[in-house]
Amino acid sequence: MTQTIFLIGYMGCGKSTLGAALASVMNVPFIDLDDYIEEKCEAKITEIFRTMGETAFRQLEQQALREVAAMPCIVACGGGTPCFEGNMQLMNRTGITIWLTTEVERIAARLCLPEQKAKRPLIANKTDEEIHAFITTQLAARTPFYSQAQLQFDSTHIETAPDTAPAEGKYQKIERCLGRFVWKLAVWLVICLPIAFILVEVIGTLHFYRYPKITLWTILFF
Repeated sequence: MTQTIFLIGYMGCGKSTLGAALASVMNVPFIDLDDYIEEKCEAKITEIFRTMGETAFRQLEQQALREVAAMPCIVACGGGTPCFEGNMQLMNRTGITIWLTTEVERIAARLCLPEQKAKRPLIANKTDEEIHAFITTQLAARTPFYSQAQLQFDSTHIETAPDTAPAEGKYQKIERCLGRFVWKLAVWLVICLPIAFILVEVIGTLHFYRYPKITLWTILFF
């Protein structure tokens, strides 16, 4: 693999879970962007938010994103990463972006767990009802950024909270979803992308003026 794969989506959608499993299958490094920032700054994300503010954090985040973009690896981005500082354009330009979509109810069930709330400054002091409303509002605002991803994957069932399913069942679900995902990704990279570029060349050669709105992305996802 020569390109970085960026997993994006709302917090709690399973980016770290899928990213670690995908990296293991593909035998490439896995980087959780928040962990990467914490290691560089020698401080927790919650502490960075508290002492430096969100604006300073977003600047640190973009610098970290530029660094990992130069590494062939799987990156699990923060939920807000695509929405600031031209980060979505950076990721699309330097690698492959995949938006993990998840039902709001499933995200809320995960984020309301005490250990999840404690490490996420945006929801740490909210009630369960407030978290659900917060997710609904913020997800609607962030969707225009997430939807710029090159690929999309439904991650609703790749991860189940410990109190709703046994561990064995959880990992079986992850393996099934991961197998389908890797297959789709391989087909897209090995077959669809080269064919698309060939078609673009053919269309350019034939001066296909009758369809001036045809673009590379039209052909890729027709």
